Amino acid sequence: MNFNLTQIPERNQKPRASGITMVMDKGLSIEEAKNFLSIAHPHVDILKLGFGTAFVTPNLREKIEVYQSFDIPVYFGGTLFEAFLIRNQFNDYIEMCKNYNIAYMEVSDGSITIPHAEKCGYIEKLAKHGTVLSEVGSKDETNIFPPYKWIELMRAELGAGSSYVIAEAREAGNVGLYRGTGEVRQGLVQEILTQIPAEKIIWEAPQKSQQLYFLELLGANVNLGNIAPTEVIPLEAMRVGLRGDSFHLFLNKN
Repeated sequence: MNFNLTQIPERNQKPRASGITMVMDKGLSIEEAKNFLSIAHPHVDILKLGFGTAFVTPNLREKIEVYQSFDIPVYFGGTLFEAFLIRNQFNDYIEMCKNYNIAYMEVSDGSITIPHAEKCGYIEKLAKHGTVLSEVGSKDETNIFPPYKWIELMRAELGAGSSYVIAEAREAGNVGLYRGTGEVRQGLVQEILTQIPAEKIIWEAPQKSQQLYFLELLGANVNLGNIAPTEVIPLEAMRVGLRGDSFHLFLNKN
């Protein structure tokens, strides 16, 4: 950090196993990516090229290499995995990841229905090729899973080989973990945490109020995802109690 302040919570150092910030890139240019990394790279752990944007992004390989030059793992959004899968192109997906030197892969079923045993089979196969992140929860706001179902799915997917399970919220933070207003389904979150280790969950939390909720609940080293590039520095300040919302969280606790 740039100067000394006492009573600042200790952040896990990169490469972090917990305290992860997963950033969603929805279409930055190569120059924008470079500018973003010039200030934010110490605070970015994983970079997701959101949903299917990789398919339509010009100079994709060069852009991926920019992120990788900072030792930031890049992966394609789960929607792209589903797009390959529904077209019976699972093996093509594996080859595409190899072609772009992508070692992180997301398995999701937010847009299509995949029998869960089959989904776990894909996780198991992809885990032989790299690091798997699997997403739990539906993008359909009418499809609300009870807490026991979240726990059952998360446990099975971790057992199949996922390094982390991602708790679904979409890019807007208004489904899955959250109500349509963006309010956290607190009972759901707390019940999940009775059975699934917090360090194995990446909570999608694009909204500031959602990020604050998880910081208050789990501390500075909670795993948070779907963070916009412009929100990485503000989030890091919030993590260490240097934003108005989190100012008193860590005082007199060190």
